[in-house]
Amino acid sequence: MDLPTLWFALIVLCWVLFFVLEGFDFGVGILAPALGRDTHQRGAALATIGPVWDGNEVWLVAAIGATFAAFPNWYAALLSGLYLPMVIILLALAGRGVALEFRGKKDDAAWRRRCDQALATCSLLSAAAFGAVLGVLPGGLAIGPDGEVVADAAGALARTLGVLAQPGALLGAGAGVVVACLLGGAYLALRTTGPVRERARALVPPLAAVLAALVVLGGLTGTVGWLPAAAAVALLVLVTLAARYRREGWAFGICSVLVATVVVVAFAASVPVLLPSTLDPAWSLTLQGAAASDTALSTITVAGVVILPGVLAYQAFAYWVFRRRVTSERAAT
Repeated sequence: MDLPTLWFALIVLCWVLFFVLEGFDFGVGILAPALGRDTHQRGAALATIGPVWDGNEVWLVAAIGATFAAFPNWYAALLSGLYLPMVIILLALAGRGVALEFRGKKDDAAWRRRCDQALATCSLLSAAAFGAVLGVLPGGLAIGPDGEVVADAAGALARTLGVLAQPGALLGAGAGVVVACLLGGAYLALRTTGPVRERARALVPPLAAVLAALVVLGGLTGTVGWLPAAAAVALLVLVTLAARYRREGWAFGICSVLVATVVVVAFAASVPVLLPSTLDPAWSLTLQGAAASDTALSTITVAGVVILPGVLAYQAFAYWVFRRRVTSERAAT
């Protein structure tokens, strides 16, 4: 395996880890106000992600940093062509962090409720924006012969809005929110006890049904191929059965496999083309053409061999330490 292929695989791995791990973070943030009927129950739901949410975001930094270092032209095209959703993502992620950290700074029910609402809003925006970006990737951007996104008279903002108005982006935004809620519901069913656990598990089948409907819609509109759509629906049926038979670990695991598969397909559907050009296929960014120099790739490979295993080991240890369920019912007095 040559270095460009290796780094493409590592970047996709970083995105897979981010979308799976941060995906249930988003879902918990969205669902906590609905599944928790009082401050204690909402706090129990958020306690499941409290020790790990910031570590999950490390994979976003790793994915973007590795893309910048290994494929600078790909990085430039993505950020210039999709800068509006990227700005929304950055602001929403910042808002999530503030809401999570400041929620416990004041012992006041109204304050915590406002923080919970801000967290839910920012989580929903993050999931929708990431879903829209994934929905755009297979179709590509208006890349010119120089490898840059072509400017037009309408301006960058209008061009970005036009990209986000595509069926793939709209479907991706909706699916992103539903997938996050599905992951979050399965995670809460796995990591809590009491009423939050029961409500979360009961929510998984209807969310799976909504997502299956979106997948079928994608197949009918040509946004999603029928083979991937059939595979996704089959996995969602398994998720539903696992939730109904109280196999919460299986339900969350199958949801994670589904998300990982979607991410891999979105990024690797056109390999060796990294990002298709909607203007001329010959202008598309390719694996070899967008890669950095051999010297740069060799240098970051040495750093990756040292850093990546350490990050994986640390995060695995964190999840092991905080593996016990969080109690959502109040202790008897």
